[in-house]
Amino acid sequence: MPKSSREFDIIVYGATGYTGRLVAEYLKDKVGLKWAMAGRSLEKLQEVRDLIGAAADTPLVVADASDPASLDAMAKRTKVVLTTVGPYQLYGNELVTACVANGTDYTDLCGEPAWMRQKIDEHDAAAKASGARICFSAGFDSIPFDLGVLMLQKHCVATYINAAPRVKGRVRAMAGKFSGGTAASLKATMAAAAKDPAIIGYLTNPFSLSGGFQGPDQPAGNKPEYDESLGSWATSFIMAPINTKNVHRTNALLGHPYGQDFVYDEMMLTGPGDAGQQAAEYVAKTPMIGTPDDPKPGEGPTKEERDTGFYDVLFIGEYPDGRRAMLSVKGDRDPGYGSTSKMIAETAIALTENSGPGGVTTPGAALGEKLVARLTAHAGLTFAVEG
Repeated sequence: MPKSSREFDIIVYGATGYTGRLVAEYLKDKVGLKWAMAGRSLEKLQEVRDLIGAAADTPLVVADASDPASLDAMAKRTKVVLTTVGPYQLYGNELVTACVANGTDYTDLCGEPAWMRQKIDEHDAAAKASGARICFSAGFDSIPFDLGVLMLQKHCVATYINAAPRVKGRVRAMAGKFSGGTAASLKATMAAAAKDPAIIGYLTNPFSLSGGFQGPDQPAGNKPEYDESLGSWATSFIMAPINTKNVHRTNALLGHPYGQDFVYDEMMLTGPGDAGQQAAEYVAKTPMIGTPDDPKPGEGPTKEERDTGFYDVLFIGEYPDGRRAMLSVKGDRDPGYGSTSKMIAETAIALTENSGPGGVTTPGAALGEKLVARLTAHAGLTFAVEG
């Protein structure tokens, strides 16, 4: 069935989970949107529907990752499947297959580069043929970074004619927790790497998602360093390994508008002086995730914690002759839950509103400035030129 005549615009798969519930709660107030909640248990779907105050006639769809036929039936009914059911390497394979086969757009919160590379290899050609846009990483990893670089480079071209060959992504401030799903994905990835050494290569290569393209050496960004241009110490940023790969994939998918010699890294700023150095060294040696204190999948912060969370990321474009440009991306909720749930919801809506070629893609490549406009208008993100 063509997308235009399908029953739903969006089905939220995993609506009974913590993040899926936040997505459903966000979508319930979107006037004119035809959407449904999906999960394994009809009873739990009913409970969540009532809990979030969704309309009593909100459609509920029973689908299970262990039942491919149910996933195929779900994919046939909607224009977009939005899934929060991770780790995706454990629960996403059959769903991606179903969406590709039915020409159904798909978006998720995946931060699992080895699995993403496998899905690119398996499905990109078929997705191009069916028209399905398989849009990974539509949350904090990696939308603020993917679109931050995109918008900085637009500013660079408008100001200096050419894109910046070197961009630094620097997290200036952040308050909030990483999700239980992120922690579970990391553990699943490490377990998979122990069984298949090839996965280590995907994890360590900045261009492992770039369709065979290999660019120049990239900064490791894994040790404390003092950045004189910013007057601050900087240290490793836990999301950099996935974000940098998605930024390079967007560049490749768009035909390398940032250049084939583009260099990009991400770090977290910790401030000037001895205190900044001490903080940088502490962060570098202290695991932020992968500890016994990690939240479990389905767990998350209180509403107050989500509402008081935020993030502020600065992107600096640098040229060999010393010219520089800067743009910031800020979010008004905690990154792992409050802002992420809004970002993936708006990505799904943007997919319903904007046509484009099929393939395994990124938010930056598939939607670009159209998604920036939606995030700015509806999801509490700001993109601001700072120099």
